[in-house]
Amino acid sequence: MATASTEAVRLPPALQLPTALQGLAFLAARRSLVAALARRHGTMFTLDLPGFGRTVVIGDPELISDLFGTSRALLGRAHLNLGKVFGPGSMFNLNGEEHLNRRRLLAPPFHSAHVVQHRRIFEEEVLRESANWPEGQEFQTLPAMTRILLRGLLRSMLGADGPAVDELCALLPSAVSLGARIGLLPPIVRNDFGAWSPGARLHRYRSHFDAAVRALVVKARADPALAERTDVLAILLQTRYDNGESMPEAHIADELLGLLAAGYETTAATLSWAVERLRRRPQLLSRLTAEADAGGSEWRQATIWEVQRTRPVGDIVQRRAMTRIRLGDWVIPEGTTLMINIRLAHSSEDCFPGAEYFDPGRFIGTGRKPAGWIPYGGGFQRCIGATFANMAMDVTLRTLLQEFRLVPTDAPGERASDHGVVFAPSRGGLAVVHRRTVVVEKQPQTTPGQMGRS
Repeated sequence: MATASTEAVRLPPALQLPTALQGLAFLAARRSLVAALARRHGTMFTLDLPGFGRTVVIGDPELISDLFGTSRALLGRAHLNLGKVFGPGSMFNLNGEEHLNRRRLLAPPFHSAHVVQHRRIFEEEVLRESANWPEGQEFQTLPAMTRILLRGLLRSMLGADGPAVDELCALLPSAVSLGARIGLLPPIVRNDFGAWSPGARLHRYRSHFDAAVRALVVKARADPALAERTDVLAILLQTRYDNGESMPEAHIADELLGLLAAGYETTAATLSWAVERLRRRPQLLSRLTAEADAGGSEWRQATIWEVQRTRPVGDIVQRRAMTRIRLGDWVIPEGTTLMINIRLAHSSEDCFPGAEYFDPGRFIGTGRKPAGWIPYGGGFQRCIGATFANMAMDVTLRTLLQEFRLVPTDAPGERASDHGVVFAPSRGGLAVVHRRTVVVEKQPQTTPGQMGRS
């Protein structure tokens, strides 16, 4: 792990970007640019970026693993992140012990024992959304996956349904899109400069969201069965810090917004990529269908992991050095932004031999995943909803395989398109489906290992 250091600063090679590629323009062009820089200068280099300051880009899995093993006393949140959009009570704004205490409070509803109780919700949403899918006609899966994930997360997190979910489904996509576009701009952009200014629109969205959450809080507190509920809101209303204090309701709203915004688009885009990949691999598609019919899950899980590796929907994890630290051969000064590049790590031949190929079999029978697999980040700031997201993807993919026959294609693969928050298939993850005429008897889920490699 990285350690505190009093040695003289020794940074990786410093590169000078053209003015047009600095700052936020770098974020827009980062995928192709970072790949080009890595080919020429290796997987660790230093940039000076307006807004980010001195920034060390890291793509070496071993060094990333060391960094993720570093304590919260040495690393913190990067100054420039979307926490300001989510609100002061969001974990995206917390560091050190404050972050630790909040994460402990949030952890129970995201434990696997709780997460499994929400599987039925996502199966219902898949069936609801796919009921009127056109058969034999090409359509985009990304909008459909987005609706499945958003409604499923709202029901699971808020314990709500009906009009309350409908209202937030109409509100959140526009709010999240706007917040993603202006969240990393200077704070003045978020000010209210008139009814149609971006800041004013963002404030209106947030006011509507807070009002909806307050109404749900009032309803939950009046629910005589509150103690038996498994939704995230109900659990947060009942949990307490070690000193006996509860989380302020304003902070609950901030956390719910952050969890929803960070969760539904990323998971939906990954599922759309899964469709895009499977249509070009008919043998794997047949195998997954047979496995789903038999109640298995090993190859489906491996496929999800390989989709996340080869088509990461996010490619940057940020940290900030809280003090001078030693990382490998380098000594990083306090205040430096550490920009961990997921795509570089996922392309490591040391971790993933034949990394350029899509091969779910690399995860079959291997035990733990390699250190270079980091779609959820890592360390004490690893995505708290990772288990939840994996469950939602598994249930959605299984249900679709059991309900539909996905028509293969020999069309070129879709490119990644920047949607502001995520990188999604450029054509929306196109699919052609036919409803299966044979009704599959739902089988209980089996443990990994039921299906071997072939």
